[in-house]
Amino acid sequence: MTRLALFDLDNTLLTGDSDDEWFNFLAAEGALDRAAGEAAKDDMVRRYREGSAGTLEFCEYFLQLFVPYDMPTLLAWREKYVREWIVPRIPDSARRLLDSHRDGLVVIATATNRFITEPIARELGVEHLIATEPEMRDSRFTGKVTGTPSFREGKALRTREWLAARGQPLDGFSDSWFYSDSINDRPLLELVTHPVAVDPDPQLERLARAQGWRILALRR
Repeated sequence: MTRLALFDLDNTLLTGDSDDEWFNFLAAEGALDRAAGEAAKDDMVRRYREGSAGTLEFCEYFLQLFVPYDMPTLLAWREKYVREWIVPRIPDSARRLLDSHRDGLVVIATATNRFITEPIARELGVEHLIATEPEMRDSRFTGKVTGTPSFREGKALRTREWLAARGQPLDGFSDSWFYSDSINDRPLLELVTHPVAVDPDPQLERLARAQGWRILALRR
């Protein structure tokens, strides 16, 4: 294959954020206190955006939501979560965009953890997934991350390493795309031959316009 298409997931192929929706799902199931949890989550998001909370701390906040529960419980919840909370958030336009790249290598590269995103990738018909890897011990989540989180520079690094391990370095593709909504993905957007800003946040929209990158609306 000489063509590579990389896709961010949250707010790109999905309308919304899969970590946030998992939080909302657990609250709806009565598995956490929404009011107390919302305050902690909002504080973490605020500190992450300000730069006072690092990538690892941000990742591990969301991974802590898995720790109290055994795997059979989490798997049953996950099946319901994807069916009822995620599938309705996949626009037909996102599915068509994916289909337009099926003649090449298609990869989802997301900051969200693999446990949540693996069944979403299957639902989208995407075999290859680069995601943050949660640590497990004795078939339970520890709340920690294994390896480099797939955030910001880490996502670019993980993608390059994944491709190199396949014997398909990024610069070996004649054409490469990366679709993302977030300025956090600037490091990977700058590596591909066709960076595309999808319903971008304000910072990414400014950058895309300044660089002459394509801007795509999947939800408007």
